Amino acid sequence: MVLNLLRIVLMNLPAARSRATTAALVSASALILAGCAAFSDDAGSDSGTGGQVAAAFYPLQYVAERVAGEFYDVENLTPAGKESHDLELTIKETAVLSKADLVVFEKGYQPGVDEAVEQNATGETLDVAEVVELLPPAEHDGEEHHDDEHAEEEHAADDGHDHGDLDPHFWQDPVRMADLGDAVAEKLAELNPDHQADYTKNAKALRSDLETLDGEYTEGLKSCERDVVVVSHDAFGYLAKYGLHLEPIAGLSPDAEPTPAGLADLQHLIEEEGVTTVFYETLVSPKFAQTLADDAGAEAAVLDPVEGLTDDTAGEDYLSLMRSNLAALEKANGC
Repeated sequence: MVLNLLRIVLMNLPAARSRATTAALVSASALILAGCAAFSDDAGSDSGTGGQVAAAFYPLQYVAERVAGEFYDVENLTPAGKESHDLELTIKETAVLSKADLVVFEKGYQPGVDEAVEQNATGETLDVAEVVELLPPAEHDGEEHHDDEHAEEEHAADDGHDHGDLDPHFWQDPVRMADLGDAVAEKLAELNPDHQADYTKNAKALRSDLETLDGEYTEGLKSCERDVVVVSHDAFGYLAKYGLHLEPIAGLSPDAEPTPAGLADLQHLIEEEGVTTVFYETLVSPKFAQTLADDAGAEAAVLDPVEGLTDDTAGEDYLSLMRSNLAALEKANGC
């Protein structure tokens, strides 16, 4: 039956291979699949709860799972190993979103998810940007090491990923993650009042863990030989609360290419500040970071943006990845 319905959809869509046509196919097919699932004997019963939460990417999944506990299944819309910024939902993922009781997403971070939420979400939605205080990139660091003109050139090169005037990478601050946990608990309590006490308890336990992590960062980074950290893209700005000065090679988008002038400025900065390490990430090419490190006589090492899991980090979670990052920062900065 599903295949026949999909054939009808395909026959009635225009032949042009435009993005709008593709989006229409994904949306229509997803609704068909979701509708069929609603009539399936197994629909919504994977854990015996009948409830489902769709989380747009890993940090949101982690919070939702911790707060929902056994009462909701949580599914990540961004597959493991996939760079989250550029996510384009498949038919299957759009179907998950369309039938979820709650969709947790961050408007402006993943345009493809924003579009799917607007067109296909039938349950409740929670926009992280409305419940977590996001900061403009400029507020992360009170001291600018980059030349302003070169910084503007790099920002201009970061096209195709309009995050507005706010930095979306809030999960680098554990306390902001705890704020999201409280908001998820409130939303789930509205959907399922019988277990309000459970969600509140889970969110409280999550906050305790995250505040402990926040304390570890504060203590671990308070007395360092250096405070300048060079990273591959501007995904770590919220770490500035611990006294770090983050210098990204690229802008808010990991696939933006730096300018030659910007790389020259960074090489000078590395030599001037005695920076020992240039950090690259797990889900993007280390090419620019490695080249910059080689030219400046520094090492290259991984600093995980914690945007998603990979095959190598499948056994990790948010807390363990953040602690690995802390150890890397302490080593690099002589803390």
